[in-house]
Amino acid sequence: MAMLPLILHWFFIEWYSGKKSSSALFQHLTALFECSIAAIVTLLVSDPVGFLYIRSCKVVMLSDWYTMLYNPSPDYITTIHCTHEAVYPLYTIVFIYYAFCLVLMMLLRLLLVKKIACGLGKSDRFKSIYAALYFFPILTVIQAVGGGLLYYAFPYIILVLSLVTLAVYMSASEVESPKDLLVRKKRLVVLFSHWLLHAYGIISISKLERLGQDLPLLALVPAPALFYLMTAKFTEPSRILSEGANGH
Repeated sequence: MAMLPLILHWFFIEWYSGKKSSSALFQHLTALFECSIAAIVTLLVSDPVGFLYIRSCKVVMLSDWYTMLYNPSPDYITTIHCTHEAVYPLYTIVFIYYAFCLVLMMLLRLLLVKKIACGLGKSDRFKSIYAALYFFPILTVIQAVGGGLLYYAFPYIILVLSLVTLAVYMSASEVESPKDLLVRKKRLVVLFSHWLLHAYGIISISKLERLGQDLPLLALVPAPALFYLMTAKFTEPSRILSEGANGH
C-alpha cells in the first residue's frame, strides 16, 4: 500500500507528460522524494516517536484487522463500541502516510510543474496531480475495507499486476525485440522497475526461509520479459491479419 502511490504517480506522470516534455524526469524524481519523505515522517511520528521503526502488535488471524465487527452487545440490543486496533499501527499508519503524501504533493509538485512543465499545455500540466486527487481516496477506501485481505494476498497481487502492466506497456510501446528496448532509456527504467516488483513479490511469497531453495527463484524475474520478446513477433496484429487475408 505504501508503494502504490509512487507507482501510480509515475504511471500518470508518464501518461500525461507527452513525448516532448522535458519535465517528466523531474516530476518522477519529485514523486519519489515526496513518497520517501512521507514514509520517513510517518515512521518518526509513529510509536515509538522519533525512531525509524514501529512497535507493532503481531497479526494472528484475519479478524484482527476488523475488530470493529466484534463490538460486544451484552443485551443483544445496545452495542458497546470499545474495540481498538488489534494490529496497531499496521492499519492506521497507511492513512497517515497517505495524508503526508498528499500534503507534500500539493506543496512541492504544484511549484515544480508550474515552473518547468515545458512542452505541455496549461490544461495538461496538472493532470497527473488531478489523477492523484482521485486515486488517493480510492486507495484509502481499499485500505479501510480490504486491509486485512491485502495483508495476506499482496505478494500474489503484486506478481499478477506487475506481469499485466509490463505486458501492456511493452505492447503499447511496440516493443518486439531487445533492440526496441535499447532505443529509449525510459523503457529500460520501466523494465527494471517491473523486475524489482517481480523480485519483491517472489521474496514476499517465499520469505527466503530456505535460502538454498528460494534464492534460485529470483532467476525467474526476467522470464516474463524474455517470453514476451520471443513470442511478440508471432502475435503482431498486422501479421495475423495479413496471414488471414492470404488464407494461411
